[in-house]
Amino acid sequence: MSSALDRLKNLTQKISSYELARKQNLKVLRELYTTIGIDKKVEKFEDIFLFKAINLSGASLLEESLGEIKEGKYLQILAISYDKSAKVKSKNISLAYYGRVEGVDSAFKDRVVEFIIRYRFEKSFMTLEHYYDMLEGFEKRGE
Repeated sequence: MSSALDRLKNLTQKISSYELARKQNLKVLRELYTTIGIDKKVEKFEDIFLFKAINLSGASLLEESLGEIKEGKYLQILAISYDKSAKVKSKNISLAYYGRVEGVDSAFKDRVVEFIIRYRFEKSFMTLEHYYDMLEGFEKRGE
């Protein structure tokens, strides 16, 4: 019985930890949204999550080389919108352009990279919630 109780405590702590991390992530993400100028293109913070994805050119988003610049490239944030009723289903939209990556202040570039990672972190929670809700539909069918 103690083993089951310990597992439940561990699971509760983990869920609580994820929710705290998510809440803190959203707070910092909202700050970065204005700091790096995304608010100039996307008026409402919540609307950034309407994009299918947000990508970065000019700097690496890979774990092993996170933030490393790609010389000769331009630092730019690109959003991917998706419209299933349109002839061309997806399109790239520039959310922010900062010029040649070599000319961008390193600390600012790091904030841009952080924005992308934090966006993806929150977007993954939203995706998880979406599929969780979809699965509930199967459970209701079985009743």
